[in-house]
Amino acid sequence: MNRNARKWWRMNKHKLQQQKPQSSTPIDKELANNETVMRELYSNCSDLVYRSFLIGGSTKALLVYIDGLSNTEELDRSVLSSLMNGKISKDTTARKLVEKTITVSKWREVSSLEDCLESISNGCPVLLIDQQETAISFGLEKWEKRSIEEPVAEGVVRGPREGFTESLNVNTAMLRRLIKSPALKMELMQIGGYTKTKVMLAYIDGLVDPTLVTELKNRLNRIDIDGVLESGYIEELIEDHPASPFPQILSTERPDVACGNLLEGRVVIIVDGTPFILIAPTTLIALLQSSEDYYQRSFASTAIRLLRYFFTVISFLLPSLYVALITFHHEMVPTSLLISMASSREAVPFPALVEALIMEVTFEALREAGVRLPKQVGAAVSIVGALVIGQAAVQAGLVSAPMVIVVAITGIASFMIPHYIAGIAIRLLRFPMMFLAGTLGLLGIMLGIIATVVHLCTIRSVGVPYLTPFGPLKSKELKDAVVRAPWWMLNTRPRLTGESNMYRQAPGLKPDPSKGGDTG
Repeated sequence: MNRNARKWWRMNKHKLQQQKPQSSTPIDKELANNETVMRELYSNCSDLVYRSFLIGGSTKALLVYIDGLSNTEELDRSVLSSLMNGKISKDTTARKLVEKTITVSKWREVSSLEDCLESISNGCPVLLIDQQETAISFGLEKWEKRSIEEPVAEGVVRGPREGFTESLNVNTAMLRRLIKSPALKMELMQIGGYTKTKVMLAYIDGLVDPTLVTELKNRLNRIDIDGVLESGYIEELIEDHPASPFPQILSTERPDVACGNLLEGRVVIIVDGTPFILIAPTTLIALLQSSEDYYQRSFASTAIRLLRYFFTVISFLLPSLYVALITFHHEMVPTSLLISMASSREAVPFPALVEALIMEVTFEALREAGVRLPKQVGAAVSIVGALVIGQAAVQAGLVSAPMVIVVAITGIASFMIPHYIAGIAIRLLRFPMMFLAGTLGLLGIMLGIIATVVHLCTIRSVGVPYLTPFGPLKSKELKDAVVRAPWWMLNTRPRLTGESNMYRQAPGLKPDPSKGGDTG
């Protein structure tokens, strides 16, 4: 390293290495100085490629890229070959050179070393030319990525079979393919001092409330963290009530779910490197609804939705109700059933509360083990483990047969909740409810229900009440909350998210053959 290069490096290295530089470092005219800085910053990085060559056989130039992140075939064909065989005059700028010589469609001019480092880290090769104060970043990033597949956690009988991937560009393209209007806006920002993760904010201009977009931008801009590896980082840092077990941001792998929420005036947050995108704001009702509800006929969707709500309540209350009845309220159980339950519990040495806790913890452990095991054996181990352990526990007199039935029904009920994170919240609250039932009986259950409802009434998701449309009551929106009305009745969007453009379709869309279209 020569003396001038050492001096230049000492003056600028701290500015380049800090996570959020306050000012940009200009590109030096001397190509050797720029190369020295690159090699110092990327020392011990054997995957970085420095390709020195001459433009037109006279002007020194340097291509810098990371092996494995850039399309080297296109780089050799469209950049290196064109520049080495081209000509350059003394007054030719980097921009003019690229405009006349290079056939790459996606490129941009950068004027600081920070921008050069960002482009290289994103897989875009950077061209540095001697005696030029600007560099050229080529959009030739290319790396291995997963193909589009059906989401595992959000399967449907009827509906699209494609899900988001880990690539930001693929995910945004999937949204653009479904919503072809230029009103779909996508704003890019960067979060993470080291990872510099790309985060895209998507919304439909004219449907979304501008204050909602501004609020989410402010929450994202205030995040100062060294790295973001998954959208869960963002979710925890922008939610309204971090101490609540209920999720206030909806996450999904399905493009149709994201587009449906965009059309209702919500905002979508796409994080590079994860297939799970975030939707804000959300409500408790939205977490209990499935995308398939809108693809089936309204009567079938309404029946399934009501069944889902019922079994959500079962998942929340059934074990605690059983504990309360067995421990304190025998008079509420029919005599014949009470005798049968008493005989089955005759050899059980534990009270009903301990019995329920043992079975619930065992069931949760089996469920988690089934998730972590390889797919081929996970389901089999969960089913066999539950059958064997349940049968053995009953025969050994550790638990009663009715308790095994209660836990099994509760587990099946929890599987009906469409969104996994919402199911976890219900499963967590089940344990304090059992403690209240085991100590205070039905009074404890009522206190637990009241406390849960009060907590839900106080939660907001980016300013929107969590119990909308029940609290505050919006009677017109109940047709898409309690039931799923036919599409020709769903004329308006939710008021708190799509108030700026309330009507989503024309009136009078109810099918009526007498008004036309009848070929009979």
